[in-house]
Amino acid sequence: MDIPRNWRLRQQRYGLVGEQCEHCHAKIFPPRDICPECGRATQSRFSFSGQGEVYSFTVIHDAPSGYETQAPYAIALVKLAEGPLVTAQITDVDPRELRIGLPVEMVTRKLRAEGEEGLIQYGYKFRPVLAAV
Repeated sequence: MDIPRNWRLRQQRYGLVGEQCEHCHAKIFPPRDICPECGRATQSRFSFSGQGEVYSFTVIHDAPSGYETQAPYAIALVKLAEGPLVTAQITDVDPRELRIGLPVEMVTRKLRAEGEEGLIQYGYKFRPVLAAV
C-alpha cells in the first residue's frame, strides 16, 4: 500500500469509521458512495462502537506472502453491534478457543510491514471481550 492511500484510509482502519445513510439510516462499512440498502447517495460519517460477535471464522495455516510469520491465525466475519459484517483477523486468542457468537471488540494492531525498512501498516483486528475485573 502506498503512503497516500494509507493516510486516506486511516480513519476507517484505526477508528472503524463508516457511514450512515441519510435516507434509510442503514449503517455502512466500509464507506461507499451509494447505500447498498436503498441505492441512494450516502454522506453522513458514522463511528462504529467496535463491539460485535463472531459470525463465522476460519483458521489460516498456509498464509499468503507477508503473513507467513503469523500462521496459524484466525480470520472471522464479525457482526458489529450496529449491524454490518466485517472481515477481520482475530487476535489475542488461541484459534482452538474460537466459537460462533463469541463477543469481540476492535483493537488496533500491526497488520504487516512492507520489507524490512518499509511502511508499517496498522489497522483493526478483533479480540475476545475481556471480562470485567
